[in-house]
Amino acid sequence: MTVWQAIVLGIVQGLTEFLPISSTAHLYVVPQLLGWGKPPTSFVAVIQLGTLVAVLSYFSKDIWQIVRDVIVRGPRAKLGWMIAVGTVPAVVFGVLFEDAIEGSLTSLYVISGSLIVLALILWLAEVVASKARTMEQLHWSDAVLVGLAQAIALIPGSSRSGVTITCGLFLGMTRETAARFSFLLSLPAITGAGLFQLVKEREQLFASENSTAALVVATLVSAVVGYASIAFLLRYLKTHTTFLFIGYRLVLGGILLLLLWAERLQP
Repeated sequence: MTVWQAIVLGIVQGLTEFLPISSTAHLYVVPQLLGWGKPPTSFVAVIQLGTLVAVLSYFSKDIWQIVRDVIVRGPRAKLGWMIAVGTVPAVVFGVLFEDAIEGSLTSLYVISGSLIVLALILWLAEVVASKARTMEQLHWSDAVLVGLAQAIALIPGSSRSGVTITCGLFLGMTRETAARFSFLLSLPAITGAGLFQLVKEREQLFASENSTAALVVATLVSAVVGYASIAFLLRYLKTHTTFLFIGYRLVLGGILLLLLWAERLQP
């Protein structure tokens, strides 16, 4: 992988990790369309650490207050424990289905299907949900249910932010609250997945100076672009629906199916 390719993949990761359009789908599709081949699952997981830095930077005050309150049993301690509880399903399902997540589920047929089906579910959430509850009104049940939704995001193409925001909307959260809780909930999941793959596949990831440089560059670029992506989405959802992203997912999923059927892409 060249430095230029790493920069492109870092931009793709940073742009799509927090928008409800699936970063994994884009990281598997964009390289194929450009003739580069599919990047390793370990590479995809590790460069998510860049977007982890973006979340830590953007929500640094919130995170500090939550950690402090957990220690001293302050008012935001409950939110900290809710994030911990919501992380458990993703850990359990990630361990149980690791082989499928890294193997058969990376098929572009699965990814295109996930894009389309979950776009329709997000559309339903936009139509029927009340969208009124704020962060201060979240309950333990919200943490469990959004956490289960995050586990569904282990299926490539579903989008971690997409399924958690969708679940939040169904639970009556405002769009901004659903997105904010989704981003905070991503911290343990992204950290765990990224560090696990970094250790597990370290020999492959750091096999040469070129591969090491590519990994570092892609991660740094994803951090910068990811920060801008978070800022954009939170501002956007204050005054807009998610229909833009729903339409994008439907179009992308349809195009992928057409390219697969025409054998322009390899599943």
